[in-house]
Amino acid sequence: MIVMPIPYNLRVTDEEKIYEKLIGQSDMRHIHVAPHALRSAAIFTILTRLKETKKQGMDLIKKMRMYDGEEIEGYKEADLKEMQNEFLEEGMSGVDPRYVINRISSALIKQDLQCINALDMLRAIKDGLDQHPSITKEERERYLNFISAARKEYDELAKKEVQKAFVYSFEESAKTLFENYLDNIEAFCNWTKIRDPLTDEEMDPDERLMRSIEEQIGVSENAKKAFREEIMIRISAYSRKGKKFDYSNHERLREAIEKKLFADLKDIVKITTSTKTPDAVQLKRINEVSTRLIDEHGYCPVCANELLRYVGSLLNR
Repeated sequence: MIVMPIPYNLRVTDEEKIYEKLIGQSDMRHIHVAPHALRSAAIFTILTRLKETKKQGMDLIKKMRMYDGEEIEGYKEADLKEMQNEFLEEGMSGVDPRYVINRISSALIKQDLQCINALDMLRAIKDGLDQHPSITKEERERYLNFISAARKEYDELAKKEVQKAFVYSFEESAKTLFENYLDNIEAFCNWTKIRDPLTDEEMDPDERLMRSIEEQIGVSENAKKAFREEIMIRISAYSRKGKKFDYSNHERLREAIEKKLFADLKDIVKITTSTKTPDAVQLKRINEVSTRLIDEHGYCPVCANELLRYVGSLLNR
């Protein structure tokens, strides 16, 4: 017998697919799994398999995202390859996919659930750590920290999901704001005017608009010029490759656009989702958002309502 050590998967997206396949082959396939539930479990699992890099400014969450194909500001493809070659034993330890599936199964049986969400999964994983025979006390502490990290990632996903559901045609709104921002920074960088689409009048770039977006991600007054020029360089690079630059291609710009859109909605979302006795207008809005979550985002009535209640509690903290 020849033992061939095979490392675990190190990509969150692929880990989700493993769980989907295992659930599909089990007696749990009739259970509705809420959006982001498997991703939250996968984030925890992948974190247990990664090694801390010595690369400055790179934590495990950023490393996990880069391994999953995301672009991280300030890091390049060469940094990714360097990290992948840093530890030959990376992926040879950590939590097994079967453990996660067994914990999901245990939670379903114990609570008689018909729908399981991210919090149910993370709670089930946490409850099982004490019963895991091969986990040391030190590892358990590390794993608890990873559960907390996965919970924080889910909290952000949950808030964005609800906020997007409150914004009618979110993608279209984001695209319009993005195009407007680009028009203004292009005029700013080239020392030119922009033309008002309604009056055809030439105007100076809208500094208030540009700063209202940039301030969402902490771009200071002194750093605004460099930030705008960096985006114009990125647009040129995409253009040379025959690609179209989209706001989602730039992590910080995407975050800024989303935060700007959500900033005006935050109070509405907070009041609507957290009130115990909604009035007629709030109830109508809740029903509309719940319907959008079900029709467009893959929720069922149970997990849609749970998500709204949970996000309401998050916004009230």
